[in-house]
Amino acid sequence: MSIKIKVVLVEPLYEGNVGSVARAMKNFGLKDLVLVNPCKLEGAAKAMASHAKDILNKATIYETLNDALSDDSSIVVATTGIKTAKKDEHLRFPALSPKELKYKINGFCKNSSQITLMFGRENIGFTNDELKLCDLLVTIPTSQEYPIMNLSHAASILFYELSDTDIGNFVPADKFDKDLLIDHIVMLLTSINYPEHKFDKTCLMIRRIIGRANLTSREVQTLRGIIRNIQRKMRLL
Repeated sequence: MSIKIKVVLVEPLYEGNVGSVARAMKNFGLKDLVLVNPCKLEGAAKAMASHAKDILNKATIYETLNDALSDDSSIVVATTGIKTAKKDEHLRFPALSPKELKYKINGFCKNSSQITLMFGRENIGFTNDELKLCDLLVTIPTSQEYPIMNLSHAASILFYELSDTDIGNFVPADKFDKDLLIDHIVMLLTSINYPEHKFDKTCLMIRRIIGRANLTSREVQTLRGIIRNIQRKMRLL
């Protein structure tokens, strides 16, 4: 049995691309399409969806990405192909290849385990604030001469790579538990007056580390217990 994958398109600009993504989803057995503030979906979207109009018609629409990510997805993955200035590299690295992503998430075991796979706008991708919401980044190796792929083409490659990712023996912590751990670490950093100029980058790094670690709920609770003990020893509680 394969894991559940929710596909999120953030502010897609062209309805034909949305239809093409829906078609690719049906090719690989995916059904859960979420659209964040999309363009109008009319004739071109339906034409490109072809026999996947049912996926298009049942797509859930949200106004903001935060609303779209308010469920209990085990891992949130953002796709990126846009290079950034060196000062912003921490936002987009480390990025996994599709094959590395498959290896990372293979072995989730409970039927409710869900991976959220996000695709950004066709022209600018994701904003920096949006990238901060994801656990993992994935990028498709392409020619440096023309690195940015069409939305539906990139989606098809990822859907294919993840199509036989199986449920195994691993029960990951849900988003709620991981967010509690991250908030707890941020609280500790604040209480020890962690250097302000490093604070945001460190918090993002912590989120990336926790996202890559595939922690169980018990591991999350153990880490939070360690932090509480540290706070007590330091008389921060």
